[in-house]
Amino acid sequence: MIVTSLIQKIGLRHALELNDIKPLTGGDINEVYLLETINGSFVIKLNLARRFPGMFEAEAEGLKLLLEAKAFDIPAVSYTGIVDDYEYLIMDFIPSGSQGPRFWESFAQKLARLHQNSADQFGLDHSNYIGSLPQYNEFHDSAATFYISQRLEPQIELAMDKGFKFPDLNMFYKNITQLIPEEPAALVHGDLWNGNYLVSTMGEPVLIDPAVAFASREMDLGMMMLFGGFPNAVFEMYDELFPLPGDWKERIPIWQLYYLLVHLNLFGKGYLNRVTSILAAYS
Repeated sequence: MIVTSLIQKIGLRHALELNDIKPLTGGDINEVYLLETINGSFVIKLNLARRFPGMFEAEAEGLKLLLEAKAFDIPAVSYTGIVDDYEYLIMDFIPSGSQGPRFWESFAQKLARLHQNSADQFGLDHSNYIGSLPQYNEFHDSAATFYISQRLEPQIELAMDKGFKFPDLNMFYKNITQLIPEEPAALVHGDLWNGNYLVSTMGEPVLIDPAVAFASREMDLGMMMLFGGFPNAVFEMYDELFPLPGDWKERIPIWQLYYLLVHLNLFGKGYLNRVTSILAAYS
């Protein structure tokens, strides 16, 4: 079997003595396996290196940033590399548990702590991915210019290349520039939907699959609200711990637009109406 042979080669490269290899669910983009070794249990993610160049290096950097923030539990990355034209990432396996009685309170506390990690500029020193799409992180001095130029415009351009049409967006960009608050840049997970956290055996939240940058912290909140799965209590507790501008809920559609554009480009026109309605509401 090709995958088994490939993983055995990777194991030899890193002196991992393999006892068992088991497929894991949840890998929409990559192949994901559990490695049982005499050194412990690991997760390996695999993909052809030419499909998404640098994806795993960027993911490893994102996980490292989240780990260094000392907020959430994060799986530590052990290795990345390329073998036989396949890129791979090996990280700690986090066994699943059940939510503890204070799980959401803990989630809010950890999210506030994460967002209190700040930087002088909005952006990141490297590009990464949002799902399977490139995500750009050129530095900007304001939240609005970063969001428009590095988040919205690339997705709008990609959508237009796919044949979707949009009205003139100059007024939309002008209006949201006036609405986006000038808070310090916060370290954000960047793709914080309910499929990108795990529950540890200690009943605590663990974040995975980041698309990090230093950006507006409201981006994470917008994504958390987009597809559900997070109780209102999380946002209320977060606001108590790290108070938000009073009108933050009014801006949620602005941040959700980016993620809806990503879904439009990945999955098609089922997301078009939501995209165009947000554009119209702020134009």
